[in-house]
Amino acid sequence: MDPVRNPFAPGAGTPPPELSGRWELVEQARIALDRLKLGRPAKGLVAVGLRGVGKTVLLNEFRLMAQDRQYFCISLEAHEDKSLPQLLVPALRRLLLDLDRLGALSEHAKRALRIFKSFMASLRVKYGDAELTLDVDPEAGIADSGDLEVDLPDLFAAIGKAAQDRQRHVVLLIDELQYLSEAEMSALIMSVHRMAQLGLPIMMFGAGLPQVTALMGRSKSYAERLFDFPQVGALTASDSIDAIQKPIKSEGEEIEPAALNEILLWTQGYPFFLQEWGYQTWNSASASPIAKADVEIATQKALHRLDEGFFKVRFERLTPRERDYARAMAGLPGTGPYRSAEIASALGVTSQSIAPTRNNLIAKGMVYAPAHGDTAFTVPLFEQYLRRVRPD
Repeated sequence: MDPVRNPFAPGAGTPPPELSGRWELVEQARIALDRLKLGRPAKGLVAVGLRGVGKTVLLNEFRLMAQDRQYFCISLEAHEDKSLPQLLVPALRRLLLDLDRLGALSEHAKRALRIFKSFMASLRVKYGDAELTLDVDPEAGIADSGDLEVDLPDLFAAIGKAAQDRQRHVVLLIDELQYLSEAEMSALIMSVHRMAQLGLPIMMFGAGLPQVTALMGRSKSYAERLFDFPQVGALTASDSIDAIQKPIKSEGEEIEPAALNEILLWTQGYPFFLQEWGYQTWNSASASPIAKADVEIATQKALHRLDEGFFKVRFERLTPRERDYARAMAGLPGTGPYRSAEIASALGVTSQSIAPTRNNLIAKGMVYAPAHGDTAFTVPLFEQYLRRVRPD
């Protein structure tokens, strides 16, 4: 099999050759974008799920649809080392300058730039080691209190009015939402709420790990009225087969049913793993149709690559105490969720004494709490990795 023609695309957010099982969500986003274009209320989407289920792929698909409709798109990825203002400022500055350059003089665009400068000054936001500058005077008294929950909605209202004046629409796309603090999440939700109240042409799509739903609910109880929270999980058996079989057939090749079943057994329907096994299987096969024996060879290659990359990178981010906690989880039977008391017992300590370690793992996006007292890994198949490799 020619590796140059290999249709599969394992990678972080890399679009798969077949977006199997996700078209209902894509259609939901399309409807929301088209409603906003018509000036009608539209709820944003926050895709929620484990690692490797294709949330970033969905956000990228939403962005492409928005761009096709001439939306201004702001794409961000939250992470532990930057605040929300640090993420937003460069992108909002670029957006405002673009709005200011469109057509005739717009007082709304000029005012938004002045308010934006006030916002930057009040929070002393820097980009890298340099301050971003604007050749305008700040607008005193608006978005300059230093309180993000007050200032960010005022800033977004000004940007929304500038976009409305220019007859343009804006979509904000934020990945890894779980890394925002509660105060940042509250300010963001309040800003989206202000947009909806004023009927301004800005909406938001987001994605994050399962804890995002609770984080948004704690931050603002009305979050569920602004967003839908579709749960994005493993694909069904039928959709998993399509994700493997259709790209192979599109290249004029075939795969045997036993080979498909072997791939489904190892990947459990998770899209990232389906792409990895599809990629390795194609490269391991000498000819079409692809057989079960080809998948068995590919499995060893896929596991080695995942163990040395996808899994290992995440494990090495943990402190020694956090690694012990993760190993204790993996030492329990099954695939979780695991009771906190059982994890503590495996470590020979009390649940209260290891609660800070658990909280740190949640903050790092390694585990989540599907129910009170339960803990589960956010990375599918991570238990099997720890049991198989037993990393230091």
